[in-house]
Amino acid sequence: MVRSSADDVDGYLAEVPGERRAVLARVRRLCRAELVGFDEVMAYGMPAYERDGVCEIAFAGQKQYLSFYLLRSDVREAFEERLSGQDMGKGCLRFRRPENVDFDLLRDLLRATAARPGTIC
Repeated sequence: MVRSSADDVDGYLAEVPGERRAVLARVRRLCRAELVGFDEVMAYGMPAYERDGVCEIAFAGQKQYLSFYLLRSDVREAFEERLSGQDMGKGCLRFRRPENVDFDLLRDLLRATAARPGTIC
């Protein structure tokens, strides 16, 4: 999916095809449950979660994979062992198939992010 021009996350999800939409909607529900006190916004054409105006988490449906952006370097370092077997860029965790999304890992990353502010990469 190219950068979305949707005004909100509902509009973004409406643009995502079938099975990917269901998975991204589940990621959204997880973000909303775990990131209490964060604002849900659209940033750079994707759903994002900000604390005090600073984006810490985002997700997107790309052409070849689903992306989960973990923008906190301290959280990535704390989860280095669990992330080592994942398809991971500097701040982007990629899942090539919707059925491979590790929701337990995402929940734990979200909880660690919500626990306290930290350094953004």
